[in-house]
Amino acid sequence: MRAADRWKDYELIDASDGERLERWGDILLIRPDPQAVWHTPRRDPRWKQAAARYIRSSSGGGAWENRRPLPEVWSIGYGGVTFRLKPMGFKHTGLFPEQAVNWDYMSALIRGAGRPVKVLNLFGYTGAATLACAQAGATVTHVDASKGMVAWGKENAQASGLADRPIRWLVDDCGKFVQREQRRGNTYDAILMDPPSYGRGPGGEVWKLEEQIYGLVEQCTALLSDKPLFFAINSYTAGLSPSVMQYILGALILPRWGGQVRSDEIGLPVTASGLVLPCGATAIWQQDGKPGDERNGRTGGNS
Repeated sequence: MRAADRWKDYELIDASDGERLERWGDILLIRPDPQAVWHTPRRDPRWKQAAARYIRSSSGGGAWENRRPLPEVWSIGYGGVTFRLKPMGFKHTGLFPEQAVNWDYMSALIRGAGRPVKVLNLFGYTGAATLACAQAGATVTHVDASKGMVAWGKENAQASGLADRPIRWLVDDCGKFVQREQRRGNTYDAILMDPPSYGRGPGGEVWKLEEQIYGLVEQCTALLSDKPLFFAINSYTAGLSPSVMQYILGALILPRWGGQVRSDEIGLPVTASGLVLPCGATAIWQQDGKPGDERNGRTGGNS
């Protein structure tokens, strides 16, 4: 497992009984986490000092229970990028801190490329990976179907001093955008995607990750340039393991471009235990076989 262990403004203090205690800057939050199935004692007094706790409803969804004054919006930083945070529905804050390990990896690949790099970020959410790539020197196209998330990404860019970087912020259906880019003949040196597990399109179309991920990746390979740098897939779906994503990338990319594929779980270090809480999985294909970060997962292909 690769752990996002370079944070200063974020800390996973403890995790137990299906919840995690987190520090976001100076703000303490308690959020549900189905991975924390253990019943370890909650000895840290900050469990009782959290500003808010997200409580799931038995009928689905849930709500925040505010216990102390909580700002409507606040910010934290990582690697020179600033992220604006706020409590949202479904326990979210607008940032997935475990992804920092991937921001570092991709940034190192971009900086080490020695050439201009065009990046396509699909399902880009609030733009954390987009800004990490842009800060590393890439030209980025950021695509998400949510107008609110794209606007949030622009706010993060402004807060980070990156508003003038070459970033295209697009509100669009990612699948349809990829098809149009194929027809236009546009290509990218790097592609990353963080698709949802399940969703519905504006016309009632059903998206199920396990059923549609292969077709989407296959379409995206047609957008790779003659000298692609990397292709990354993130997943928070138990049914899509790191090895499955690695196989998909290997089957679709290795025959033409060679290189190697890496995959592993990603997670966050837990201060109370010194262990790592698993938070998702990533598979990354890269061309040159030189890791962007020494903390790599399993490898396959021509490595």
